[in-house]
Formats: sequence, C-alpha cells, structure tokens
Amino acid sequence: MRSDGKLDYLELPSSGIPATRTFYEAAFGWVFQDYGPSYAAFDEGLNGGFDADSDGLQAPLPVLYAQDLDAMLARVEAAGGTIVKPVFDFPGGRRFHFRDPSGNELAVWSEGG
Repeated sequence: MRSDGKLDYLELPSSGIPATRTFYEAAFGWVFQDYGPSYAAFDEGLNGGFDADSDGLQAPLPVLYAQDLDAMLARVEAAGGTIVKPVFDFPGGRRFHFRDPSGNELAVWSEGG
C-alpha cells in the first residue's frame, strides 16, 4: 500500500528517448513502457521514467505520493513550500510540483481524477 509523503517515483530528463532507452537497455538490461514519443517509464527497483518534454528541468524529479492530493498541496504550502506547477492531470492521475526551502523541485501525485 502506498503511503503519504513517501518517495514513489523518480522522473529524469532526457535529451531524446531513443538514445536514452538504448543506453539503459544495453548497459543495465532495463525494460521500458512507452507513453508517447517523449516519455518512457521503467520499473527497476524504483518506478520512474525519462521525460524528453521536461520543461527545462535539468535535475531528477523525485515524486512523492498522496492519497488526497488537495490536502497534501495545502500541507506543502503551509509548511513553506512554493507551488511551481499547480495540480494538473496526466495519464496516471493528477500531480503538482513544488520547491522546498532549499530550492529543490519535487512533485506529489495521486491516482484518479
């Protein structure tokens, strides 16, 4: 069972999905699930994905889980986090992005609509 606030997914920027896939398949034997031409997900101990449309994000994006996304957004703001992408839908559910007081960008996601 997923728990609130636990690291659940790691998203990494990619300069091109075909080259990224080829490298990780050859080097480590990873298996991918494609979600369009610009996203490839993996499940290699920790679920994650490579995003070629990462909006300029140059660092890995840790993604936390929340059972109640709206309540978690309120908690993040109350704790001093800065919302950098408000809640949006994506193929697996909904999520938002925030920066912590040190400037690190993270995301929080929830299943469903």
